[in-house]
Amino acid sequence: MKAHQTIRALALASAAWSGVAALPVFAQDSAPQASADDDGAAIVVTARRREETLVSVPIAVSAFSGEALERGGAIDITDLANVTPNTTLEASRGTNSTLTAFIRGVGQQDPVSGFEQGVGIYLDDVYLNRPQGALLDIYDVERIEVLRGPQGTLYGRNTIGGAVKYVTKLLPQDFSLKVKGTYGSYDQADGIVTVSAPIGDLIRVGGAFARLSRGGFGTNLTTGQENYNKDIWAGRATAEMGGYGEPVLVRITGDYTKDKSNPRGGHRLIPGQASGAPVLDDVFDTRGGLVDPRQQVKSYGLSMNISAELNDMFTLKSISAWRKDDSASPIDFDALPAVDVDVPAFYRNEQLSQEFQLQVDAGPLKGMIGFYYLDASADTQFDTRIFTTLAGLTAFTQADVDTETYAIFGDFTYDFSDQFSVSAGGRYTWDERTADILRQSYVGGGSPVFGGAGLPLGAPSTDFRGSAKYKKFTPRFSVSYKPTPDHNIYASYSKGFKGGGFDPRGVGTNAPDLNGDGIRQESEIASFLSFRPEQVDSYEVGYKGNFMDGALYVAVAGFYADYKDVQIPGSVACTVLVSGVPTPSFCGVVSNAGKARFKGLEFESNARLGRDLLSSGDRLNLSTAIGYIDAEYREYIANIGNVPTDVAQHRRVQNTPKWTASGSLSYTTPVGDGSLFMGSTLSWRSKTYQFEIPNPYIDQKGYALWDASIVYTAPDDRWSLGVHGKNILDKEYKTSGYTFVAADPVTGAIINNAAGFPTPSLGREGTLTAFYGNPRQVFVTGTVKF
Repeated sequence: MKAHQTIRALALASAAWSGVAALPVFAQDSAPQASADDDGAAIVVTARRREETLVSVPIAVSAFSGEALERGGAIDITDLANVTPNTTLEASRGTNSTLTAFIRGVGQQDPVSGFEQGVGIYLDDVYLNRPQGALLDIYDVERIEVLRGPQGTLYGRNTIGGAVKYVTKLLPQDFSLKVKGTYGSYDQADGIVTVSAPIGDLIRVGGAFARLSRGGFGTNLTTGQENYNKDIWAGRATAEMGGYGEPVLVRITGDYTKDKSNPRGGHRLIPGQASGAPVLDDVFDTRGGLVDPRQQVKSYGLSMNISAELNDMFTLKSISAWRKDDSASPIDFDALPAVDVDVPAFYRNEQLSQEFQLQVDAGPLKGMIGFYYLDASADTQFDTRIFTTLAGLTAFTQADVDTETYAIFGDFTYDFSDQFSVSAGGRYTWDERTADILRQSYVGGGSPVFGGAGLPLGAPSTDFRGSAKYKKFTPRFSVSYKPTPDHNIYASYSKGFKGGGFDPRGVGTNAPDLNGDGIRQESEIASFLSFRPEQVDSYEVGYKGNFMDGALYVAVAGFYADYKDVQIPGSVACTVLVSGVPTPSFCGVVSNAGKARFKGLEFESNARLGRDLLSSGDRLNLSTAIGYIDAEYREYIANIGNVPTDVAQHRRVQNTPKWTASGSLSYTTPVGDGSLFMGSTLSWRSKTYQFEIPNPYIDQKGYALWDASIVYTAPDDRWSLGVHGKNILDKEYKTSGYTFVAADPVTGAIINNAAGFPTPSLGREGTLTAFYGNPRQVFVTGTVKF
């Protein structure tokens, strides 16, 4: 049996074996969950895979309890970006379920196979390998933690930019039933049922089931479909054995999400250059005519999380998981009825992972060592239909990219005294990436995969199969000085790493003939399609402190990062040789920008401004979060006219505004035997570049958002009623876009045609389309507990 087959078999078998082994002993006290009272004190997180107060952790981390998120009307994890420094979380263009995530300038925008995200998303400690299905709706959540900076010594997969930990609630020991309903603008109608019941003294079963729906913010004027609607069914079922004082806890969870929302059509920012189609008045309206395949995203998985206290010193944990997601998406780039720059696409992802942790608590020495294995496949099929040329030209691409990775990692802290401690950790990663890429041109219609009747035109422009291996050791060090238990001054260094791979959209026939023999060798094609690993050296100094018996919490962090070989995937108009004829088409282009430098500051605070102000027991709180980052490329080599050219001064770091800031003012007061909460959040982001090349059409200038909530909670928390407003001032702001217009290859300046509009680089109409954040939404929520 091959080594990877052996590991795969062990990963599958370990969960079953561990579960059987655990039954006689039954586990541990249920772990304390991250929480914060209204005073901001006693915040507990598991950022270092053990329970610690937020002040004690020498890591920049923001923690949000499920109760606070629910009280503030949070809808999905993108809401966290408004109140977290130097963080961008947003829907990725055409769907509600695909996530784009950046932290401190590190991330990945393109959801195509072959690229892993720079920010790790963890669902109950299970790493989500692909962005499809990773935009998680918030329901039945215990807490969410956002960790900034590389975390490779603490988490199963490399997390070069940071990590978002989504932790669901443990099942209660007694029967529990909770029903939550929401109704609001745009016919928003959500229903969530959470139920749990004990079976004997040691076993509990339960689940949360959600129906999330909303009408569209606009209309597709060609198809008549609602645009930006939401149509999601989701559920999570859990069985737990042990916990609550036992030495072993076994938690088995299955989850399923089906998103049947319509495709999100973009808003054209320029008139049609051939049809003269005008720019629509409503930014949420679109005119894209592509309807196949019918949009649908399904994601589901099964995990087993086992924790066993071996003795007072050692705890063994096993995290076994299998996940799969399938997406069908009709992507109409130019957002017009004509079949031109239309891309029907399938994405199919599957992963199997196994993680073991041995946690150590030996007095002054605390920490963990771990092993991680991931076997993942990411398969993509799509047409690029340019039917206005060559009697209907289609470039069909099928890319299957497999990842197999192993890692050993560890992180330990030694307390030399109550005031001084040192942490050290390391990770060794082995990655193997295998790619099978086929690109075939068709004429007279689309490819057979999408029901087209096109005929193959010549030989494939890419017919490649290859693999590459990457390995890297990445260390982490930190020192902490705590003059008192309520104050922590720390400094840290960490190295992040993300493996390379192959561009699944690359065109092999465009590979340069490096040895000049007139033949494109496999090695030359592999070199052309491949991209190098990226790595970052991150330095951080910070302070965390509680004042006035927890009435004021303050966290300040300064960071500096050297980022090398930055992976920048993109898609551009290009020329492809088809049967010896230069033909306009769509190509993938991956750059390894040589050097980037990020430096910045972050400030977070939670202050109790007063208590017993208007009535006995009331509280007034203010939470703030401010982020500043100076992000720039120091070297960015582009191949322009076959001449390597440094264009760094003309490139910008995408999805990374220089400033992010928020302030949340809340007031809680007793009303009868219940309580009334009133809260308001104002957040601001400075100018954001959507891509590395500045684009005055789709880049978003600075903007502010205002949210507010009023929630009444009855005595004993039996029921609650709330009113929530999101984007109350109805601010119009862009979150992403597509561009296929001619530009200067060095400066990126857009080249206008004789009519004064950007010149199309692919298709006839010119593609400059934008996607927008949600408009004003007002909704009412009601919750009943039995």
